[in-house]
Amino acid sequence: MFPCAGCGANLQFDVAAQSLKCPYCGHEQDLGIADDATVAERDLAAGLARLAAGRTKATPRDGAAREIRCRDCGGETRFEGTLTASACPYCAAPLQIEDAHVAKDRIPVDAVLPFLVPKDLAQTRLVAWVKSRWFAPSAFAKQGASGRFAGVYLPYWTFDAATDTRYVGERGEHYWVTVGSGKDARRVRRTRWYPASGQFRRFFDDVLVYGARAQSEKGMPAGHVRALDPWPLDRCLPFAAEALSGFLARTYDVELDAAFAEGKSRMDAALRAEVESRIGGDEQRVHRIHSEYHALTYKHLLLPVWLLTYRFGAKLYRVAVNGGTGEVCGERPYSFWKIAGAVVLGLGLVALGVALANR
Repeated sequence: MFPCAGCGANLQFDVAAQSLKCPYCGHEQDLGIADDATVAERDLAAGLARLAAGRTKATPRDGAAREIRCRDCGGETRFEGTLTASACPYCAAPLQIEDAHVAKDRIPVDAVLPFLVPKDLAQTRLVAWVKSRWFAPSAFAKQGASGRFAGVYLPYWTFDAATDTRYVGERGEHYWVTVGSGKDARRVRRTRWYPASGQFRRFFDDVLVYGARAQSEKGMPAGHVRALDPWPLDRCLPFAAEALSGFLARTYDVELDAAFAEGKSRMDAALRAEVESRIGGDEQRVHRIHSEYHALTYKHLLLPVWLLTYRFGAKLYRVAVNGGTGEVCGERPYSFWKIAGAVVLGLGLVALGVALANR
């Protein structure tokens, strides 16, 4: 809790002011970040060793952090001070305050991207998103996604790596020849193959991996959250518990080693794509790729999202708005009749085109 120096009420993070603000007397207070504080990269090997040894510890700065687990979807959220939400931000189920418990040991949060998009702007973006949905029922377009936004910080990992890659392969170049004669003559594409090899260096900066997974069909799908990329990571601040005041923060359930495995697979895919680009030609055959990874580091981030869970008919839908950019992604209902009409219209246009071509 962060008491107001003016009236003693609880201060909350104000998006517009980018500081703590009292909702009663208007007193503002800066976040408790030292002038010389920086967002530090942490050594990955050391972090994985601590995780393997079971000695990873994360003591909240004020010792008051607690967690609460939703009984319906299993989503676990962390909060500082008093709990300001009465419903789960992921599935809208009522939160049971008696389920709150002291936060367990976790890898510390290194940085936080404070909310940059106010709730009213997120609502405006949501309205525009609803109107732009093709094949949505008319009632949905008119009614919209009505509900209450919940501001939530979601957990992410980032990874940096310097890589050295050597490769061996072949470059294929297409050419055309005529085979047969007379009426049987036809053009056939052939490929000449040339050996290709080389080496290069590449640095990966802030490869982002989402740190939570849906624990039931009611949870926010991870794919929808990843669709909110990219994030303005250059505006992240060294972690300050004050930025969480008035919001919930989901705890990670994808551990550091599993997150790095996903991040490395993305780096491997990017390196293979670069190898194919360097080989060039019309086709590529990659025989061997050997990549060495150096200077591996990681960060644990909290990134802001406005979540909305709403009902249309008998079904529950979820929408997320990137709290740093305003990008919207989520679930929506579809109209069977509109889709069927579009299919019939498309088939009609194809039939018309065929008829005109045969005239």
